[in-house]
Amino acid sequence: MSALSPASPGPSGPPSPTGQQWTIGHGPFEATVVEVGGGLRTLTRDGIDLVAGYDADEACASGRGQQLMPWPNRIRDGRYDFAGTEHQLPVTEVPLRNASHGLVRWALWELVDLEDDAVTVGYRLHPQPGWDWHLDLRTTYLLDDSGLVVTVAARNVGTAPAPFGYGAHPYLAIGDTDLSDVRLQVPAATRVDVDDRLLPTGTTPVEGTEQDFRSARAVGATNLDTAFTDVLRDDDGAWRASVATASGTLTLWADEAFPWLQVFTAVARDRKGVPGIAVEPMSCPAEAFNSGDGLVVLEPGQEWTGTWGISPSDASA
Repeated sequence: MSALSPASPGPSGPPSPTGQQWTIGHGPFEATVVEVGGGLRTLTRDGIDLVAGYDADEACASGRGQQLMPWPNRIRDGRYDFAGTEHQLPVTEVPLRNASHGLVRWALWELVDLEDDAVTVGYRLHPQPGWDWHLDLRTTYLLDDSGLVVTVAARNVGTAPAPFGYGAHPYLAIGDTDLSDVRLQVPAATRVDVDDRLLPTGTTPVEGTEQDFRSARAVGATNLDTAFTDVLRDDDGAWRASVATASGTLTLWADEAFPWLQVFTAVARDRKGVPGIAVEPMSCPAEAFNSGDGLVVLEPGQEWTGTWGISPSDASA
């Protein structure tokens, strides 16, 4: 099944705040991708939410399902130096004085291809204040027997090397389960320490700390807005993080392109909208444009690609 829902006004009311809605399906799975930001609005199995999304007539809040390019997380004061030139980005996280989550999450993405079980969206990122380069961005959302598979590509179509980082911001749904009772597993040996502006100050091994979720355990009173690295990969090269409730277990996995992940629990703690725990695959941490940690430098004509996905515990691998 596939559907293309126009964003233009109709008899039922005004256009959607997230533009056109592209719906795909495979077996019991269904997903909806939106024009604004090219993000994931819904993912369900047999009508049950697998991600904590939002309705078609709502604006995206708390970064739900958004794509974070050409950097995830934060850049201090929006300033960075690249190839000897200082750049000043707009400060979009005003209370903390940071440039946050890239330049594309409110942009209008184009439909590249739509099939019954897959949709590809694209965006040409042009130069703008604080950003001097041309990137072609493509994201394919595919549903198969395992659930959702997301493949992202970024190609430098300009004439000079370009800095790049990627993150995604899906929330794994926890339904009616209280956050303290959710069992969380995060396959990473090191956490990133941050200051009061949520910018990195160093790293700490998770061994012996309340952020050690290498073995699945209840979240309890732990609050996380935490980046992790030194990820522990399975034999296929992917790491797998999981969120388990009485209804079952959801796993978010990511391939070798993602040495970092962020876990964010405040939405579930505060029951802010549909409750879920954000598990965010990232190619680099906050401040990568300044620190160089995990930063990808795309030469002209070079392409970066990465794949991640979401699977229920009893889906086919």
